[in-house]
Order: sequence, then structure tokens, then C-alpha cells
Amino acid sequence: MSKFSRNVGSFDWVLIVLYLALISIGWVNIYSASYDPTVESFFSLENLYSKQLLWILLGFLIISFILFLESKFFERFSSVIYIASLLSLLLLFVFGKTISGATSWYNLGFMSLQPSEFAKAATALALAKYLSDIQTNIKTVRDQVRALAIIALPALIIIPQPDPGSALVYAAFIFPLYREGLAASYLILGASSITLFVLTLLIGPLYVALAVLLIAAFLFYKNRKRRPSKRLYLGITLVACLFAFSVNYIFENIFEQRHRDRFNIVLGKEVDAKSIGYNTQQSEIAIGNGGWFGRGFLEGTQTKGKFVPEQHTDYIFSTVGEEWGFLGSTLVIGLFILLILRIIQLSEKQKNDFSRIYGYSVAGILFIHFVVNIGMVVGLLPTVGIPLPFFSYGGSGLWGFTVLLFIFVKLDGNRVNEW
Repeated sequence: MSKFSRNVGSFDWVLIVLYLALISIGWVNIYSASYDPTVESFFSLENLYSKQLLWILLGFLIISFILFLESKFFERFSSVIYIASLLSLLLLFVFGKTISGATSWYNLGFMSLQPSEFAKAATALALAKYLSDIQTNIKTVRDQVRALAIIALPALIIIPQPDPGSALVYAAFIFPLYREGLAASYLILGASSITLFVLTLLIGPLYVALAVLLIAAFLFYKNRKRRPSKRLYLGITLVACLFAFSVNYIFENIFEQRHRDRFNIVLGKEVDAKSIGYNTQQSEIAIGNGGWFGRGFLEGTQTKGKFVPEQHTDYIFSTVGEEWGFLGSTLVIGLFILLILRIIQLSEKQKNDFSRIYGYSVAGILFIHFVVNIGMVVGLLPTVGIPLPFFSYGGSGLWGFTVLLFIFVKLDGNRVNEW
């Protein structure tokens, strides 16, 4: 009996079953969203669902390759994998293929490959390697800057492609950083900045600044017995007010018009049902059509009428909502939540820092993709072009998430045998 056969029982089959369930349900919905009755052969590569089935089958080969490797391979060669991923992103500016305005793909003839989908796993490995080093202390500014550089480098290369949606995903690495001891003040700072940004767009900088002053005065008065630092309160209040008054400049001069339009639609400041807001409106209509139990497989009027653009990719969840209704949507959401929680649970069981940090990175990336995509499809968040893991059509996306997940499956399966 081979070493691989002996280790099969150590792999977490809950994760594997959840993965199989998600790609299966995803494929069924891709079939519905892209079904073309004029194409007679089921196996014709003119069908998007046939191509996706091919990517799924090839994905099993990728899984087999990952599970055959030694677990220590991923730690030993994490730096090499990370550097290779950076080079693959940089070379796009020379050899890349432009699709929908973004130069994010390599044209391989038989398919287009998007390296940013694999860079997430490479960055997770590099971050896990750095943070697990015995000489690294994430509580020091020096190591915080170095960890931030590991995360920021691929994101900064991806942004000018331009692909801000893929770059946004790198915010997910705040989860492993926080788990490993990053001060909660960074999370508070990030959440406060986002809140101030949105509130300023909604009600204007003057009202936000007044609210900041009132809150600061209240907190200072409440904590007066502890003799709080006046300089600290004044400094934080001043920075918050200055940030509020700079939001409009940032919004008008750094964001592109399409991004401004999408923010304004979500915030209710614009109603655009014919151009930028069309996708979201049609997606909401499709989900609303589903009701409690859905219209049934291949029976969605919005889906069959092709009213939702990109429904087989970023908006695939609207197919779930229309054809399988609230109950089907709840099932899919439940599967994602179970997957993420299971990864976190297993991460806490790891006996080495590298595997634990990598596991939290995987959970964070899946969480950001899941929340942003669902929020985008139901109109709660701006459209940023983030796929739904294991669901959205595309070989690169499917393989990237498969690699990301099954490296963790391999690390977890060998936490007793090899470490």
C-alpha cells in the first residue's frame, strides 16, 4: 500500500464533501444560466457548461497532484512559489490578453489563464512562512511592515491591470494577522475609516466632522476619571475630521467614473437602470422572482431571457435565487458558512504555526469572496467583479480556489504524520 493510500483516511472528508457539493451545485446553475437549446451535443465545447465540466475534471488532477506532494514542500518552496506568482502578474503587462478592459489573462490558445487567481494561494503560503518564522514578532512595527509588504505587492500589481476587485480580496489577510497577534486597534482603524468614508458620501463632510467632535467630547467626558490624554483625543479627532473633508477629493480624483457610479447607486444617490445599475437591478428582479421555493430548474424567466449580464460568472447566485428560491439560496449560503467554519476549526487544531496561519488565510479569502459576491448580487455592495468560489464559471477561478483549499487539506491531513 502506497504512502498516499495510507494517508487518504487522514484527509478531512467534511471539507472534501463540502467542496464536491459546491462545485456540483455550481455546475448545475452554470448549466441553467448558459443553456442553449440550439446546440445539440451536450459535450460540445461551444457550451459553457461543457467547458466548466472539463475544468472540474482537470481540477481533480490538480487535487491528486497536491495530495501526492509532501506537506513540507509547501513551506519549503513557499518563497519560490510567491516570487513566481509575482513574475506571472508582472509579465501580464507585456504578454497579457485584454478582456473586458482588463489585461489580466494569458492567452494559451485553448483557454485564457488568469494568474491573479493563483497568486492568492501563493501569497497565503508566503505570509504563513514569514509569520511562522521563529524570529518574526507581528507585534513589532518592523515585522508588521514586512508582512504588509508581502500582502501588498501582488495587490499593487493587480490594481493597474485594472482589476480592483481581485486586489480587494487581499484585505482578507487581516484575519490571519489578527489571529497571530496584530493589535485590534488596526481593525478598529480600518472599520472606522470605511464608516467615515461611507457616511461622508451620504451626508457630507461637515455633518460627519460635527458627529466626530460630539462623539470625542462624550468619550472624553465619560472617561474623565481615568485622566485621558487630551493630546491623544485631539489628535484622533483632528485626523478623523481631516479624513472626512478629504473623502470627496479621493472619491472624485482617485476612483474611476464607473466605480463612483456603482457607489452612488448602492448608496441610493443615483438610479441607473440602463447602464451601470442594470446588472444589479436585473439580478434583484431574478432573485425576487424565485420566492420561497423557486421557479424550478431551467424555468427562471430572467435566467432564460438572458436579462442578467454575466449571469454565469459574477452573478451566478441570481440563478440560484430565481430557480431554487429562498430555500435553495439558504442551502448554498449554509454550505459556504460550514466550509469557512470548518477551515477555522481545523486551523485551530494544527500543531504548527505555518498550517494554522495558512488555514486562516484560506478562510479569510473565501469569506471575502463569499460576502462581497453575495452582497454585490443582492445590491448591498457595489459591483466589483469578484467571483463566487467554486460556483462562478471559469477554469482559472475554479482551479485557483481548488489549489487554495486542497493545500490546506493536505497540510491538515499530515498534522500528525509528518510534523
